[in-house]
Amino acid sequence: MERNAKAISQQGRLEEIRTRLARAGEVSVAALAKEFAVSEMTVRRDVAVLEEQGEVVRTHGGAASARRLTFEFTFRSRQHERVEQKRAIAAKAAESVRDGQAIILDTGTTTLAIARALRDRRDLRVITTSLAIVSELQFSRGIRTILLGGFLREGSPDLHGPLTEQNLSGFSADQAFMGADAIDADGAVYTDDLSVVNLDRTMAKVSGRMTIVADSSKLVRRAMCRILRAGEYGRLITDWEADEQMAKKLAKCGVEVIRAPRSRC
Repeated sequence: MERNAKAISQQGRLEEIRTRLARAGEVSVAALAKEFAVSEMTVRRDVAVLEEQGEVVRTHGGAASARRLTFEFTFRSRQHERVEQKRAIAAKAAESVRDGQAIILDTGTTTLAIARALRDRRDLRVITTSLAIVSELQFSRGIRTILLGGFLREGSPDLHGPLTEQNLSGFSADQAFMGADAIDADGAVYTDDLSVVNLDRTMAKVSGRMTIVADSSKLVRRAMCRILRAGEYGRLITDWEADEQMAKKLAKCGVEVIRAPRSRC
């Protein structure tokens, strides 16, 4: 039975476009409009969404993949959650990064947003375990990207394990930016993945300044494994929806809390 193209939602069209780009590297607006039974203007709007997310660059009559490496991992869906908050957090994080610094970017969708905010910067060294971040920065001439070796983590585009921890322990960074699955009311940072606990703690040890980046949905919660206590990191960057009382409590523990403002654009 022929597929009813008119029934495809925008999300469905976006996934179809991503699939075509992964296979061919380029798509035609006219051809997609015909297949989806929508106007070319509708397809151009779809392409604009993907361009805003850094996935494509527009070409004459179509779009091409913005990356030569394409990763098909389950974390992709998380990139589309709380996008505005993550973008605001990333912008604040990028403000604190100075040219000439060496920084560590943890894996995750918020740190991936930081990589996007930094990709046009100059004279930076980025140390990471994230294949997605490497893909984002591979064409940034002003950034030297160092990928730590190790085992590929199942269902996620990053590396982990004893080799990764050993490699990381040989570095020294000016700053590190780490995501979190949860942060409790006392400021303790948690992850749901036991396999990365030692790696994350090593990250804190080798960095001059540890910053936790987490949107407000992660706050006043707990997850399976505690990584750091409030006194073991110096700063939390979150979004405008974060609880003000929690921010005051963390400040008493010596944690600087920055609530990134909502964009007016």
